[in-house]
Amino acid sequence: MTEIYYSYLESPVGSLLLAGDGKSLHLIGFPDGKAAKKPQTDWLRRNDVFQQEKEQLSAYFAGDLQQFDLALTPQGTPFQQLVWQALLQIPYGETRSYGEIAAVIGQPAASRAVGAANGLNPLPIVIPCHRVIGSTGKLVGFGGGLATKEHLLALERAAVPFALA
Repeated sequence: MTEIYYSYLESPVGSLLLAGDGKSLHLIGFPDGKAAKKPQTDWLRRNDVFQQEKEQLSAYFAGDLQQFDLALTPQGTPFQQLVWQALLQIPYGETRSYGEIAAVIGQPAASRAVGAANGLNPLPIVIPCHRVIGSTGKLVGFGGGLATKEHLLALERAAVPFALA
């Protein structure tokens, strides 16, 4: 059985939980919202394991990083993996609707299923589920809370002022 390590990163959206096996990141958890995460009892706290992740996330929050280069191991179904791969294709500072993501993965009638997969993304920010919005342009659903989603989108739009919603 692989040991899972965890640490925290203080960020503008709160204390983020980082967890992984020391080779790749498995989870980023927000402190608040419907998908708030806490370490499991068998996880080991190791602040030294996540230096690259902390550096890149800090650079993102400073507006200095638009593309992450981290080893990731998100756990999910094949459909969820497909959706998460599509999320990685949304350019920094831009948004897409759930329907647009469903079309990209070749399942145009699956916007609700895309929304469910989006909500189960274990690596928010790095796999940018915050860039997915409702078909009307309204911010809907986000595991870290809508205020956090709004903050992340505003951060990206400030760095890319010509980006369209």
